[in-house]
Amino acid sequence: MIDRAPSPSPTGARRLGWALLLAGLGSIGPFTVDTYLPAFTGMAESLHATPVQMQQTLSLYMLSFAFMSLFHGALSDSFGRKPVILIGLLIYSLASAGCALASTIDSLIIFRIIQGFCAGAGMVVSRAIIRDLFAPDEAQRMMSTVTVLFGVAPAIAPFIGGWIFVLAGWHTIFWFLAALGGALAVGNLLLLPESLPREARQPFGLNPLYQAYKMMLTNRRFILLSLANTVPFNGMFIYVCAAPEFLGNHLRLQPTEFFWLFLFTVSGIMSGAALSGRLAGRVSTEAQVWAGIAVMALGTALNMLATGLPREHWLWALAPIAIYTLGWSLMTPAVTIRALDLYPQRRGMASSLLSCLGGLMISVVAGVIVPLTMHSPLQLALASATMMLIGALSWAAYKTATVDPAQ
Repeated sequence: MIDRAPSPSPTGARRLGWALLLAGLGSIGPFTVDTYLPAFTGMAESLHATPVQMQQTLSLYMLSFAFMSLFHGALSDSFGRKPVILIGLLIYSLASAGCALASTIDSLIIFRIIQGFCAGAGMVVSRAIIRDLFAPDEAQRMMSTVTVLFGVAPAIAPFIGGWIFVLAGWHTIFWFLAALGGALAVGNLLLLPESLPREARQPFGLNPLYQAYKMMLTNRRFILLSLANTVPFNGMFIYVCAAPEFLGNHLRLQPTEFFWLFLFTVSGIMSGAALSGRLAGRVSTEAQVWAGIAVMALGTALNMLATGLPREHWLWALAPIAIYTLGWSLMTPAVTIRALDLYPQRRGMASSLLSCLGGLMISVVAGVIVPLTMHSPLQLALASATMMLIGALSWAAYKTATVDPAQ
C-alpha cells in the first residue's frame, strides 16, 4: 500500500483559505440542525404538524447522518476526496431546496432524511484531507485552526436562523442552507486540491469494507483513542442536551439568557483549539493530551464544588464547564491525528468510524443519560466527571497497550 508523503505546507492566504473551507465543510452538520431550531413553532403551525412530527425532522436527520457517516470516508478512500464532497454537497443543496418547497410535514421529513445522508460528507472527509496534505505537527495545527473556526458555527447558526425566520419565514432558512451548500461545493471545486492520488486509492466493495471495519473495531488502540476523544466531549455536551432543565430550573435563567451556556462552551472550544495549534511541534503530543486531561480534571473539580453554591451564582456554574471544554479541545486534535495515523491507507474510513462512534455516544447521552441525571446538578456533574475519567483511563490504556505490528 502507498502512504503518500504530505505536500509542502501552504502559507499565508492559501492556508487560511483552506482552513475556512475545511471549517465550512465540517460546519454543515451543525448548521443544518441549529439554523432551523428557532423556527420550530412557526414551522409546526405552517405545516399543521404535531410536536412529535417536528421532533422527527430532527431525530430522523440525525439517524441518517450517523448511518451514512460510515460510508463517506470509505467512498473517499476509493474514489477520491473531492468527488465525494462535491456530490454530497450538490445532493445536500437539492435536498435543502426540497425542504424549502415542502408543503406537508411528511415531505419535509423525507427531504430532511436526504439532508442527513449528505451533510456528514464534508465533516468526515475534511479530517482525512487535513492529514493527507500535512505532516503530523502541521496537521494538528490545521485541525486546531479548523476547530477554532468550527466553534463559531453553533454560536451563530441559531442567531442567523432566528433572524431569517423573523424577516423572511422558515422556507428561506432552507434556501439559505441550499445556497451555503452550493457555495461550499464551488469552493471545494476551485480551491481544494485532490489530496488522494489514484495510486493510493482502495478497492471499493462490500467485502473490503467489512474486512477494514472489522480490523478497526478489533484494534484495541483505535478503540481506546476513539473513547479518549468522544467520551470526554459528552462531559460538556450533557449540559447542552440538558439545557432547558439545567439553565431554566436549576440556575433559574430566562430563555433569553440561555445563550450564556453556548458562549462559555464556544469560548472554551476556541481557546483550547487555538492553544493546541500553538503547542503543536513545540511539546510532545503525549504532554499536550495529558495537559488537556489535567485541565478537564480541574474543570470537573470546580464543577463539583459549584453544585453546592446558591443557585443565584449561575456564573460559577458555567465557568467550570468552559474550563472543561477548553481541556477537551486542547487534547482532541492530537488524539484525532493519532487515530487517523493508525490507518494511513484508510484515513477516510477511520474518520468515518470516529464520527459514527461519536454519534452513537451522543445518542446514548441524549436519550439515556440526560433523562436520568438532568433533575439534579450534582448528578449531572457526576455524569460529566465519569465521562472525563473514562477518557483519561482510555488514553492511559492506549499509552500502555502493546503495539501490534500487524495493526
